[in-house]
Amino acid sequence: MTKTITLTCADYNRIMPLASGKVQAEGLDLKLKLSDPGAWPSRAAVMKEALASTEVAGGEASMGIHLRRIDQGDRSFVALPIFVLRNFTARDLYVCKGSPITTVAQLAGKRIGMYSWTASGSIWYRHFLAWAGLDPMALQWTIGEIDDNYSGRKPTDLASCCVAAPDGRSLADMLVAGELDAIYSPGRPKRFDAVNGPIVRLLPEYRPVETQYYKETGLFPPQHLMVLRRDVWEADKSLARKVTDAFSRCEDAYLSSIEGFPYASPWFEQERDEAAAAIGTGIYAHGMDANRKTMEAFCAMGHRLGLTSKLVSVDDYFAEFLAS
Repeated sequence: MTKTITLTCADYNRIMPLASGKVQAEGLDLKLKLSDPGAWPSRAAVMKEALASTEVAGGEASMGIHLRRIDQGDRSFVALPIFVLRNFTARDLYVCKGSPITTVAQLAGKRIGMYSWTASGSIWYRHFLAWAGLDPMALQWTIGEIDDNYSGRKPTDLASCCVAAPDGRSLADMLVAGELDAIYSPGRPKRFDAVNGPIVRLLPEYRPVETQYYKETGLFPPQHLMVLRRDVWEADKSLARKVTDAFSRCEDAYLSSIEGFPYASPWFEQERDEAAAAIGTGIYAHGMDANRKTMEAFCAMGHRLGLTSKLVSVDDYFAEFLAS
């Protein structure tokens, strides 16, 4: 009998061939439970469900939180080299319209708000700042919610360079009030307006900066990956490879679909061609071989920031997958 498992995931376009059933996992009935379309709170909910519910076998999870689990000896979840969310980070820096800060270098010593100290995206944010010549630990960090209280959690385990945002205050409000010099946000703040403000991007032309970052580092930062509950994996260790293979074939199917039907926007083909010329193709690839260098950089940055007590190796991070 074919085994059936359900994994949670946000509604990313790139996983739709698998979610729709057009791509099937070999020897496995794999179902995806998706978040509501485009809803950040719903995405947070399905990530929480992946770790908290026994009704699913796992799902989308934070790379940073898994890094800390491994460091603490918690092997209750098995990481798979399936990177469902990737994004460059220069675009996520915001300031007030008219701010005297117009370059990344001018953030030295400044007050920056960020949604989490330990999340995957926040690790890559500080990797970008270090690449730009700043010491992330020499900045003044305030950790809290950008606009709304999605998590309901008070930030804990903060470094000495961090403080928690005051109760009832959002980072966007603090930025507009002049209490912060910049904020780092994965989603556009509600008060963002590229023309009128009051919140604008620090780097409106972020593409050349992100292209240079990629050319110099070779990194296209992933933030989320897929995990399996350990009891599910131990019951059938072949699941790790079967699920990873299914997502890899899903990515191939997605790429094929946009090649043959390139009408996502009026100039999508030009955009695709320019991106391929700037940073190549295959940057969304899953699997260990394509992502080892990226994961080495991620684990090293996590240790540099004090998020882990030791340098977690890539092989340790994916130990169960490699043993499958």
